[in-house]
Amino acid sequence: MSNSIFIDTLQGIKRERPPVWFMRQAGRVLPSYLKLREKHSFKELMETPELAAEVTLLPVHDLGVDAAILFSDILIIPEALGMNLKFTEKGPIFDNPLREIKNQVSSLVADSSKLEHVYKALDIIKRDKPAETALIGFCGAPFTTFCYMVEGNSVNHSFSNAIKLLYNHPKVATEILEKITELSIEYATTQTKHGIDVFQLFESHAGLIPTEVYVERILPYVKRITAAVRKTNTPVIFFPKGIGAGISYINHEIADYAGIDWQYSLTDVRTMCDPKMGLQGNFDPRILAIDDQEILEKELEKFLDFGSKNHNWIFNTGHGLSPDNSVENVKFVVDWVKNAEWRRS
Repeated sequence: MSNSIFIDTLQGIKRERPPVWFMRQAGRVLPSYLKLREKHSFKELMETPELAAEVTLLPVHDLGVDAAILFSDILIIPEALGMNLKFTEKGPIFDNPLREIKNQVSSLVADSSKLEHVYKALDIIKRDKPAETALIGFCGAPFTTFCYMVEGNSVNHSFSNAIKLLYNHPKVATEILEKITELSIEYATTQTKHGIDVFQLFESHAGLIPTEVYVERILPYVKRITAAVRKTNTPVIFFPKGIGAGISYINHEIADYAGIDWQYSLTDVRTMCDPKMGLQGNFDPRILAIDDQEILEKELEKFLDFGSKNHNWIFNTGHGLSPDNSVENVKFVVDWVKNAEWRRS
């Protein structure tokens, strides 16, 4: 047993409660983060190692979560492949999205130097973080990254251009996915060399295509990334948001833990998944915007039975925190998880 409840849980050691952290916890709801945003742009915070490290550790100090996740963005991979990315009030926008297939794939040339600021930030975080706090590295999964690269922005949540390219030009789509995967493997494995304790692969748009298509055409790329990370003895969490019943295809050969959104009950998901694989999630983050904490507590209590029986479960939301979530509610949840009676023997 270590002094980290998060790392112990990942290693299969039974602890008195589930660990707790949140996706998108480094920002969004934190007043300390919003104060930094008054002085610095998102891109500046992300690309300045000292600032990225500071933001990464804010939720550890402000909320008391058990793990810190690197403050960065999944679109750093397209940037390192030569695409020009701008962060605007309407979200990230690429100057030249890959909608027009002619000559686009050949222009994707990896420049690993554009990832160096992340590794420098990880070194600072590792040095400054509390010993009991686990450090999570991450990147976007190939299909989600592909969707943004083709669409050019996040305004069209159906990513219709990306889906059209996937079906109409499968060879081109494959070439793009290959380039994303190759650089993602380098990026992920280099993060392990800079001290991350666990790696999370974000597939935010797994539900955009039929499960059979995802399993046949996308999952092999996921397996290549997770296998490369696990070869470094770093555990992997894979979060395939929206995959629904397709979660049955995600097993311990792919990841140590699977992140679960809020569409299915954890009890049902547990029966559908490989019992060797742990679970993370699936609290609905939208509940964190409510005004009445008594209602919030009742929602939390629904997890007590599952958490008492399942020691390989990490408490988290089924997607990232959003600006309308109350920081008081988020802190309430962390304290509740830490102090609830989980009835673990």
